[in-house]
Amino acid sequence: MNARKNDQCAMTSNTDPNTTAEMALLYRNIVFTAEKMVNKGVVDVEENESWARLKIHAVPLIRYMWKGREWKQKMRAEFGAENKGIVIPTQVRWPSIPCTLRERRQNGEIATSSLVFVVTGSKVAHSLVLKVIKVAGVWYQVETYTNE
Repeated sequence: MNARKNDQCAMTSNTDPNTTAEMALLYRNIVFTAEKMVNKGVVDVEENESWARLKIHAVPLIRYMWKGREWKQKMRAEFGAENKGIVIPTQVRWPSIPCTLRERRQNGEIATSSLVFVVTGSKVAHSLVLKVIKVAGVWYQVETYTNE
């Protein structure tokens, strides 16, 4: 493995293309010792975290369309309360401009919208896409989000 320090001063190691991080972590002590030789400040070795962007549909705007950031905190709290193992490292967001959604809701054109969020772990994301997620007592279908 090639060990180097990245721009954030974290040590990174690249493995052989046929070696997964899980395989490398089987030899955690050896990897840790090698990293310590390169940088004495290394305190732990862990797998790189992957994030996946997901989208849910038919989220009621009346419940979450507020000015400010309080609705985002409420949504994240409701995600965590009803879905064990989900970590949302970034803010949830509407895929459209919020003021446009708010205006369309006030005009009676729409009552719901999609919501985009990020979860840590590709395995967690994959399991969510295969089933549904519960938020505030409502079940939502989950899909992988792409900017199209």
